[in-house]
Amino acid sequence: MQHCNLKLIREYIIITVALCFYVFGWTGFLIPNQIPGGGITGISTILNYAFGWHVSYSYFIINVILLVVGTIIMGRGFGVKTVYSIVVSSIYFEFFPLIPWTSEITDPLINAIVGGGCCGVGIALVFTQGGSTGGIDIIALVINKYRDITPGRIYVISDFLIISSILFLPDKNLQDVVYGYIMTVAFSTTVDQLLTGSKQAVQLLIITSKYKELADKLCFEMDKGVTSINSMGWYKKSEGRILMVVVRKNRLQEVMGAIKEVDHNAFFTVSSVMGVYGEGFEMIKAKIKKNNDTVSNV
Repeated sequence: MQHCNLKLIREYIIITVALCFYVFGWTGFLIPNQIPGGGITGISTILNYAFGWHVSYSYFIINVILLVVGTIIMGRGFGVKTVYSIVVSSIYFEFFPLIPWTSEITDPLINAIVGGGCCGVGIALVFTQGGSTGGIDIIALVINKYRDITPGRIYVISDFLIISSILFLPDKNLQDVVYGYIMTVAFSTTVDQLLTGSKQAVQLLIITSKYKELADKLCFEMDKGVTSINSMGWYKKSEGRILMVVVRKNRLQEVMGAIKEVDHNAFFTVSSVMGVYGEGFEMIKAKIKKNNDTVSNV
């Protein structure tokens, strides 16, 4: 029970800090330079540019309306964290502008890139804790739950329409739209890199005379999946085994250390893999058609 409580507290602390990055990207770089963006925050800022409405108020109201959908689909835990994120973000949007600091960079291009990247860092960290800042984030997580579509791609499609709407303002032109798109690219790229970076995997093919000892160590001591493949060294025509191991990229050094410990003369290759699906890795998010012509998720 105590472990669960500490884990939950840690998640909310990370979300709170992450929202600082997200809101600061807007209030420090984007809003002062009137650079448009996507999502509900983008809509709120466009309303601010057009009518002078407080971003914190419109952001909160729109998200409350959309929150019901996310709670129903993603579950109560998701809804609680999203409510927390929306409230904290709204408070940040209200008080961060009071901080006497904004970007001194005059180039809108750099502000768009830095601001978008800063927002991306915040959103990615919130996602890793099972939370969301509402709005398009909810839509992105719902779609990603059932389809193998990255959140960044969902942002690009939806944000394209939101950012383009700034052309309806009399003092805005195509240049402002371009800066908004640049901000979105920086934002979505940052989100995808941070979210998928921890999921990247590598495949090792290991040739060693001590394949049994190494396989036992990797499988039983380190809990790694190992596949033994019959092989033959063509020069000496000597039969042996190749061990194939697939691990997360951040565990590669651990496996390499085990190889060196068992057989420092072992020969092995390391290659990146595009995707790994199955137990211990990713689940397949696709639809298959059954014989009775019904469609179900895998």
